[in-house]
Amino acid sequence: MESYFETAARAVQARSRIRSHIYQTPLVPSRVAKNVTNTKVLYKLENFQTTGSFKIRGAMSKLSVQPDSGRLVTASSGNHGIGAAFAAKALSKHLTIVLPETVIPQKLEKIQSYGVEVILHGSETGLAEQYAQQLAKSQGYTYISPYNDPHIIAGQGTIGLEILEQCAQVDNIFIAMGGGGLISGIGSVIKAFNPRTKIFGVSAISSKALAESMAAGRVVETKHLDTLADAVAGGIDADTITLPLAMSVVDHLVDCDEGEIKAALRELAFNENMIVEGSAALALAGFTKVAHTLAGETSVIVLCGGNFNRDIIMNAILGD
Repeated sequence: MESYFETAARAVQARSRIRSHIYQTPLVPSRVAKNVTNTKVLYKLENFQTTGSFKIRGAMSKLSVQPDSGRLVTASSGNHGIGAAFAAKALSKHLTIVLPETVIPQKLEKIQSYGVEVILHGSETGLAEQYAQQLAKSQGYTYISPYNDPHIIAGQGTIGLEILEQCAQVDNIFIAMGGGGLISGIGSVIKAFNPRTKIFGVSAISSKALAESMAAGRVVETKHLDTLADAVAGGIDADTITLPLAMSVVDHLVDCDEGEIKAALRELAFNENMIVEGSAALALAGFTKVAHTLAGETSVIVLCGGNFNRDIIMNAILGD
């Protein structure tokens, strides 16, 4: 297993390759959190990233080390697909993307706009990943995992490098957990350079494969229900390298229900003037749940993306 020190070093290398293709996103203070929670809260705005999500970082990192010839295949709930499609076009790679049949229409349109081949398969991301893996074995594609890959994880870890440069003292970082690439990457960088900073992994109760696997110490099967945080829904690979990495860098686990995610979406919309996707609001929901224990500390909340189904998100923000 690659240690978090090795992952952090790989993130430094990845940054030099992807820097010209991504946006160094702002780290901005909350407008209201200190008054409410007596803590300093900073938002890392990956919702303003080039493709509307952090996923461009990992995709660009991985595709930038692939040979020019050959066919690549990947799978995604949407955001990795957008990032991978952008990277494939920028780097002139031949890429096929397998998406679940439930993919948000806006994300599907954005992926198709980059000219890659798209296949719709399965009811959730885990099934789409399995089908992409089957294509790789049966038809000679090289499979690009959305999270279970050292170069993908290193690309996501570049967020941690930026946070370290943008803020001299960070006590806590809150990160939504799906397959684990984001939290493994950021966590590895932070623990390598500033081990006193606490990493909080936040899961949606409706789909928390990584959190339950961390609790068990091995990959376990879990139920996956509909969630506003659709980008983090789905299972994880049986051999995923994100599990041992996450277990080595995550200090605390928090899980949130749909009501808590909805409240965070409203908080961001009405008090911070930002409309984000549910998985971004999930990180804030996790912070809100434990904020009473963090008085006087500085916390960074990673808003991982802003690509969403408009009808669903607006109903969550404006509905009862």
